[in-house]
Amino acid sequence: MMAAPLAPAAPTHLLRTHSSPIHALSISPDNERLYSGDASGLVVVTSTRSLRPITSWNPHTDALLGIEEWRERIITHARDNKLHVWTRVEELPPSARLGGGSAAQMSTPRPKLRYSMDVNALNYCRFSLLPLPAAADEDDAQAEALIALPNLVDSTSADIWALPSRERVHAAVGQTGVKMPFNVDPMERSKTGIIMSLHLYAVPRERDAVLSSSSSVSAGTRELRLLCGYESGGVTLRRFARTDRVTSLEGAGWEVIWDAKLHAESIMAMRVSRKNDFALSVSADHIVVRYDLADPNVAAACVTHRTKHPGNAALAIRDDGRVCAVAGWDGSVRLYAARTMKHLGTLKYHKSACQAVEFAHALRVEKVEAGIRGSDFKAGAADEEQEEDEESEDEMSWEEKEERARWLVAGGKDSRVSIWSLISFEKE
Repeated sequence: MMAAPLAPAAPTHLLRTHSSPIHALSISPDNERLYSGDASGLVVVTSTRSLRPITSWNPHTDALLGIEEWRERIITHARDNKLHVWTRVEELPPSARLGGGSAAQMSTPRPKLRYSMDVNALNYCRFSLLPLPAAADEDDAQAEALIALPNLVDSTSADIWALPSRERVHAAVGQTGVKMPFNVDPMERSKTGIIMSLHLYAVPRERDAVLSSSSSVSAGTRELRLLCGYESGGVTLRRFARTDRVTSLEGAGWEVIWDAKLHAESIMAMRVSRKNDFALSVSADHIVVRYDLADPNVAAACVTHRTKHPGNAALAIRDDGRVCAVAGWDGSVRLYAARTMKHLGTLKYHKSACQAVEFAHALRVEKVEAGIRGSDFKAGAADEEQEEDEESEDEMSWEEKEERARWLVAGGKDSRVSIWSLISFEKE
């Protein structure tokens, strides 16, 4: 007697707080808040405890390109050529929330605008944020970061700005084409085409390589690196080699570490691992390319993996770097082992193109590193948090937090956000 076939996996939760296609998703570092942005410019912040909207507002008049929580701030970036920085609002207590209804019907506080920037959104390329190391006693108002964006005039190059000062510290990184802003002759444009995706990060300089992590290195001793994916299908890794100054114009001082072109179509999405040791890229073709960011040899740094599914729109890498998710134009999200690209499974819910995908973050438990197991930590913390647990109907157990850390969220043209609870894939 043949066994009955297994039923296809289904989303754990569905969010219907949007009426336009989902274009951007992100999850807060503590997994408490889910951010979703759509084609109309609407942003909804959802509590991952209650699955109810904390707030919703229209920060933009066009489709969202990116959303990210930065300490007590929210950065939103859209096709209306604007980037805004907001003050994050806290979730209302259960007694103050209205039951049911969409986010638009909720009477919730809205984030307060801190400042804005005019940007070039021709590229459909979202920003890349690099928070700078902070002092132990530094408050939110003193926090600083660098943010990379396509150049204001030349979409084939990138600018790097300082926040909150909004000063441009590096201009036109990677500028290789004609510098005249109104030259539209395709024969004179850069062979790479415009930037489609970028990632800014920092590594210890060679003389500081003995330090165990970049977070322990001051901003002045770290070397900036910028990874760019282009319209041509190429990807280039650059570093700022100068040590006598911290600013540059027209890409001066930026050196190419390697340049590779393994996609036949434009880069649709590119993501970098949490440790900044490798990157993945997808395109309209059926290829997923892995780039070793620590290897200066381009032949060894880039590995091509051929899949059976062309047309990929979004990409995410789990915090531990072992699993990646590729969202396709067919609405499916496919899971792979990030090192070997072994297929781990397919998540099918969305009937049309899936344009955004994101993993929840790994739990950070300092006491486990000190030799205390997670179960011991849960028991030890229970007494301290008992009163808070009793006061909040939404307080989650340790097991629930572990499950939430295994979430994957996806958004598509059907205006819905699907939430999936995955297995750990510990052997991958």
